Amino acid sequence: MTEPILLTSAQMASFVARGFLRFDAAVPAEINAQFMAEAGGVPELAEGGKIAKVYGETLAASAIPEAPAGMPLADVYPRDSAVGRMLDLPLVRGALQSLLGEAPVFDHHFLHVTFPPRFHEAAHHENVSQHTHQDSTIDPRLSFDVQVMYYPHRVTRPMGGTRFIPGTHLRKVSEVALGRYQNMLGQQHMVCEAGTLLFLHHGMWHGGGVNLSDDVRYMFKIRMHASGSQVRRWDVDDAPRPNAQRAIFFRKSAPEPGTVETILTTPEPWFEQDTSRLEYVNRIKLWRYLTDDPAYDADYWLTRLETVS
Repeated sequence: MTEPILLTSAQMASFVARGFLRFDAAVPAEINAQFMAEAGGVPELAEGGKIAKVYGETLAASAIPEAPAGMPLADVYPRDSAVGRMLDLPLVRGALQSLLGEAPVFDHHFLHVTFPPRFHEAAHHENVSQHTHQDSTIDPRLSFDVQVMYYPHRVTRPMGGTRFIPGTHLRKVSEVALGRYQNMLGQQHMVCEAGTLLFLHHGMWHGGGVNLSDDVRYMFKIRMHASGSQVRRWDVDDAPRPNAQRAIFFRKSAPEPGTVETILTTPEPWFEQDTSRLEYVNRIKLWRYLTDDPAYDADYWLTRLETVS
């Protein structure tokens, strides 16, 4: 078996800061074709029919197995199934090991199907995008679950690929309140080639886009969590040098690019100038958790709060 391709420290820092890692066209075409065959086709909707009924029929006919929460991920999918083969790719095994450690635990999965306008017209149903939401509301853990989103076919902009807002994963909010946000600075839409994978922190704000194309859009999501420690599970051979504080605000040169400190303190476009500092604090706390280094800091953001006068 080929060795897993572990994440680098820079990739881990990016996940901590932004809440996602994206790998374009990472799954071979053969596996993508097998997945589409196993997922099954969507029957056309007759006039006055119900989209929910078609959805249910699609799920029922799919070869994707039902599985209870709490199973070892390795036991959920047959090794020769499309999903089993996708999870066995060195890149996928390495990313999951880096983020969750050995033996991730299955939580749930779902086949998301986004229907084109003709289905909504036949059902006399408004064709709208999914509301922006966070899958785990009121979840104060530093530990995190990972959601793998698999795009088995090419997704064009009119097909309404998943939208998500980088950097929102550490801001805990009410899911219902999020529904008012449909467009935010820096949000991304999954326009991608077949076989693209998106690894998300469970707290990421996201939603499915409206499908305005003629084609049915598929996305398969798997949620999983760690069975043990998440500390230093990635390739730590490139671990950063011992932390040294940098000058902040009054700088005569730009911060060194690519360092953990620079990645953790790079704002997203939607950040406010003042409260964005709360995001830096939360990022540093998460990095401390993943490195088991309670003294780590970037630009003194936590140390100044912990200093006893």
